[in-house]
Amino acid sequence: MKGSERKGFDNEKYLQEQTASILERVSRFDDKLYLEFGGKILYDYHASRVLPGFDPNVKMRLLQLLKDKIDVILCIHAGAIERKKVRADFGISYDADALKTIDDFRDWGIEIKAVVITRYQNQSTAKAFKNKLELRGMKVYLHYPTIGYPTDVDLIVSDEGYGANEYIKTEKPIVIVTGPGPGSGKLGTCLSNLYHDYKRGIKGGYAKFETFPIWDLPVDHMVNVAYEAATVDLDDKVLPDEDHFSFYHVETVNYNRDIEAFHLLKRIIEKITGGESMYQSPTDMGVNRASSGIVNDKIITEASYQEIIRRYFRCAVEYAVGLVDQDNLDRINAIIEKIGGRVEDRKVVGPARKAADDAQKSGKGNAGFYCGAAIELHDGTIITGKNSPLMHASSSLVLNASKHLAGLPDNMHLLPQSLIDSVTHLKKDILNGKMVSLDVDETLIVLGISALSNPGAQVALENLKLLRDCEVHLTHIPTPGDEAGFRKLQVNLTCDPEYSSKSLFIS
Repeated sequence: MKGSERKGFDNEKYLQEQTASILERVSRFDDKLYLEFGGKILYDYHASRVLPGFDPNVKMRLLQLLKDKIDVILCIHAGAIERKKVRADFGISYDADALKTIDDFRDWGIEIKAVVITRYQNQSTAKAFKNKLELRGMKVYLHYPTIGYPTDVDLIVSDEGYGANEYIKTEKPIVIVTGPGPGSGKLGTCLSNLYHDYKRGIKGGYAKFETFPIWDLPVDHMVNVAYEAATVDLDDKVLPDEDHFSFYHVETVNYNRDIEAFHLLKRIIEKITGGESMYQSPTDMGVNRASSGIVNDKIITEASYQEIIRRYFRCAVEYAVGLVDQDNLDRINAIIEKIGGRVEDRKVVGPARKAADDAQKSGKGNAGFYCGAAIELHDGTIITGKNSPLMHASSSLVLNASKHLAGLPDNMHLLPQSLIDSVTHLKKDILNGKMVSLDVDETLIVLGISALSNPGAQVALENLKLLRDCEVHLTHIPTPGDEAGFRKLQVNLTCDPEYSSKSLFIS
């Protein structure tokens, strides 16, 4: 956040409207509401970037307000466990994120009722994960690929379909169903339990809480385009909800997967309940009130534009390192072209590239490679750094920024040469490392040690917290140590899809 003038979103107004919307939806059903939480309940950094002022944990605050009325179920796809799928913002696998989520919920005073491993097919890694959870006292349920899905509704809604899944016993009127990411099996879990409930005479309902796309903003609003950029790997598209317009004569939007699945979902719900569907359109299913918190559309639009550029850089890097294919890159390029985007509109890109040019002109790079880095501080100041034989460009950047924030002169050395020499000796001569220059993670540790005897380093250390949410760009793909250090500093990092050395394996 860059001062109060950058506030585009009001959390309190949003909380009030969102809570009322959920409670109104609960009142429609006699006994129970299964509420599928899309996106991320905790640490929703995408939302906080495109909606400046949005608290990344505001959804947890919402759940705390409803604490006495909710049970929470956490879903994780067995295939995601097997593939070791990674959550990019934390750099941890989905199964590790599930464990973290359970701990985080407890920290907020909310217990997760059960974990469901979805689409389970006897994967050994999923079995091991189940054992790990059960040894720690968690209740774990297994759900299987649904027989007949998606064509045979009679088989889907039968004892051989949803009935083959274990019934999850819940007590509260609202059941929150969440997961570490898309494809976790949340919808199937909701419908499976709804099926079991109706067999037991419990008249429940289903609704969906997903922040994006924002249903009452236009298809081409920048915040909805940013959603497409964020889900480019899923090829999501924001489209008009024709079913909603046909029935209510109100223009709304939704994303293609919900629109495509709606008529099937409607038939399934009708089969489960033995009556009319509770909804007439995909938008009907939602209880999303994100637009109620928007207080400055201009700020939201600009922030979303910047997020699209960040997503472009992320996709380009993922393509360079072999994590995504050409189709993903083509899709993000099409989005950039659609909005007339220029990567140079990200303010830190030009200064970072100039820093790399300056390093090359001075000949002070490392092994013939010249890297630059730039950060935009919250007051708009741009600070740069470049690499050297002793330090990565990212490390130089962090030290330069912390000195600026502390009001220290540029020529002051925060790290004593003796400490740098000792770490270099350890990396090169003891551990036989090839890369001896300090990365960000190492630099932060050395700065912490230096602060014990250097008052300037101590002041600089205290100012590191002011780097949180600042914009950073590198002219190269960060090493694992740089990436880990920047993640701890919680900056918004992008980089050019270029490698910083000829080595094919780093770390």
